[in-house]
Amino acid sequence: MILERLLKDPNFLINIFETMRDGLIVVSEEGEILFMNRAAEETTGFKREEAVGKSCTILDSDTCVVLTKSGVQRRCNLFKEGSICNKRCRIRTKDGRAVYLLKNAVVLRHEGEIIGAVETMTDITALYLKELELEELKHELRQESWFMGLLGRSIAMQRLYEEIRNSAESEAPVLICGESGTGKNLVAKAIHALSRRKEGPFLQLNCASLNEHLLESELFGHKKGSFTGALIDRIGRFEAADKGIIFLDEIGDMPPFMQAKLLNVLEEKVVERVGDNESIPVDVRLVSATNKDLPGLVATERFREDLLYRINAITINTPPLREKKEDIPTLVAHYLKKISFVNGKDIKRISPRAMELMENYSWPGNVRQLINALEHSAITCKSDTLEIINLPDYIFKETTASRDSTEQENIRTVLSTYKGNRTLAARHLGISRVTLWKKLKELGVQ
Repeated sequence: MILERLLKDPNFLINIFETMRDGLIVVSEEGEILFMNRAAEETTGFKREEAVGKSCTILDSDTCVVLTKSGVQRRCNLFKEGSICNKRCRIRTKDGRAVYLLKNAVVLRHEGEIIGAVETMTDITALYLKELELEELKHELRQESWFMGLLGRSIAMQRLYEEIRNSAESEAPVLICGESGTGKNLVAKAIHALSRRKEGPFLQLNCASLNEHLLESELFGHKKGSFTGALIDRIGRFEAADKGIIFLDEIGDMPPFMQAKLLNVLEEKVVERVGDNESIPVDVRLVSATNKDLPGLVATERFREDLLYRINAITINTPPLREKKEDIPTLVAHYLKKISFVNGKDIKRISPRAMELMENYSWPGNVRQLINALEHSAITCKSDTLEIINLPDYIFKETTASRDSTEQENIRTVLSTYKGNRTLAARHLGISRVTLWKKLKELGVQ
């Protein structure tokens, strides 16, 4: 009861407005500023006494500017539309700075008549500038290294881009082969985006994520009551992807029973829902992917040979990261920028030594592992430069082991050349005999 009584007191409400972090402005029907809270003063740069009584046009909001046949005009559509929800806009502060806001506003009425409006403003300038920075980075990358979501300008990637373009012009089934983390799903999406089916749906399913019964229902649909839990009729993904592309990831993990079902659909171009015998025509292009050796699975009778020949009319191999190491700096620059933004960091660069270690690492998990390593590194980095100490231990350990192996092999070769004469070997290596003896001991060379 006390709160209800206080809420009727204008001074109490004004005190509540003053505690808000978002700016709040009340204007009359004519656009005259009647009230602004402290947060609005800080956002706009205008003191209350400077703004109250003035037209809201002093804020120079770009949402009030419209282009007409007679030229640019100022027009406020708030009183016509009745409200504004989460609209981005730009205003000018008292000193001329541009401030970017997320604006919400609603018209105020009394006995059905419009008497004014109340508007809240959230300052998103920092977020807006970050978005601009990311867009500039994306634009720069697109010009040099970007292709339909894939990043890299190595010979291996240029070859991949050409294979994608050629595949997009065809209607034949595509099999994308490659290690985990090499972007097989991005290749599938690029083929769809460049193909004549781009206006149609693109649906994907991971064949390893479901057992054979759920997989059959997901792909081909089911009739109500066909199994426990089938409470309604449901179309499958093949039906839903009609006139488009269906992408079956990890097709090498598809159960044998489903392989036979899929082969029949591809040959007959019809599907039958689980629990139904009606044949439904479908016009779908199949793109599939695997990190398995399908010919090897065929040899061990774990994958149907006739299905393999049905799905691999076009085969695309995604290159592992170790075969396109010249793309690592580009990938690092892109993802480090993105990860820094998401985590509120201001990491601007990676040290040359840290980059060298990343370029020399084998990356068994490919780009996915690279992103994971950068996320780890960004969390531990406390400055604007990512250093060796911020990298995951496994990168440093493998590189060190590789260097030791190379040095060991080099010493063995030199000793063999000089028939075990350590004095001559040390002279050849440019080190003292004592240093050679220490290295032999450290490396376990006899």
